[in-house]
Amino acid sequence: MAEDGIWHGGDLATARALFPEAPQPWVDLSTGINPIPYPLPQLPLSLWTRLPGADDEAALVAAARAAYRVPDHARIVAAPGTQILIELLPRLAPAGPVAILGPTYAEHGHAWRKAGLAVTEAAVPDAEAATIVVVNPNNPDGRLFSRSELAELAQRCAARGGLLVVDEAFIDFAPAESIVPDLQPGAVVLRSFGKTYGLAGLRLGFAIGAAGQMDRLRAALGPWSVAGPALHVGAQALTDAAWLARAGEERARDAARLDALLAPHGRVVGGTSLFRLLETPSAPALFARLGRHGIYVRRFQNAPARLRFGLPGDEAAWARLRAALAADAPEASLPA
Repeated sequence: MAEDGIWHGGDLATARALFPEAPQPWVDLSTGINPIPYPLPQLPLSLWTRLPGADDEAALVAAARAAYRVPDHARIVAAPGTQILIELLPRLAPAGPVAILGPTYAEHGHAWRKAGLAVTEAAVPDAEAATIVVVNPNNPDGRLFSRSELAELAQRCAARGGLLVVDEAFIDFAPAESIVPDLQPGAVVLRSFGKTYGLAGLRLGFAIGAAGQMDRLRAALGPWSVAGPALHVGAQALTDAAWLARAGEERARDAARLDALLAPHGRVVGGTSLFRLLETPSAPALFARLGRHGIYVRRFQNAPARLRFGLPGDEAAWARLRAALAADAPEASLPA
């Protein structure tokens, strides 16, 4: 759990504290990270012993520009993960109020509130909002806005001196839905590398937008903001279209397999090919049962009837999940 009180996935220290008797190793299904990572290339020692060079960054940016189909009029900035970009975005749009289309990833609203702006969160944007934030597809329910809807929102924000932020962290396996190729003035898009490529620890993300806005982000990040190994791995992975296509097909099959496994335990109400969202009144008891079996899933502070499941990474993990779901267990659950 983060110091700001926001619950995040991947926090196995909390899992161990909640379930100290759980069998090891843990099966962590609490994130939306691809459990089958991109195969790491052998890295030259020089990447660890020297500062990243401008040519290294240029190679990564060129690969990302091609992979994301960035138009000529837009610029792309690499960063050590999208989280730092989320923190910096309020510098680009001081006009409020801000509407977050949610419920969604909580760090977006947190960043704008820290910047002193009024924030509302609802399924429909506040009619008075100058700045609108959309996660597309949404986390955790997979809701998808059309490109035409987002273009209209971008025009509305630009007319009010604000900004449309579109977080496309989970769109790599549905590239036709991205607004990047037709990027409108007044829109900034975030793209995450680590989730799709299963390398979240690499810390790599991108912002795409107008030249002036991206120049301000680049200046705020400072020199050498992305580590040399991340530049090297990212540039190679983003040019490997065959791996991405194959991974997309395989994860879609895994998501369908997970839906079938979860169906007897509630209603699958959405998700993406990297995670599925289960709704059931027994969610607290199911969370506790899985935890006692060493399986950690994502629960939600403001939606206690929902659990988000990431994908198991191998047959052993699938078997443990299947056994835990089928196990008889008392209905006792954890306190909130």
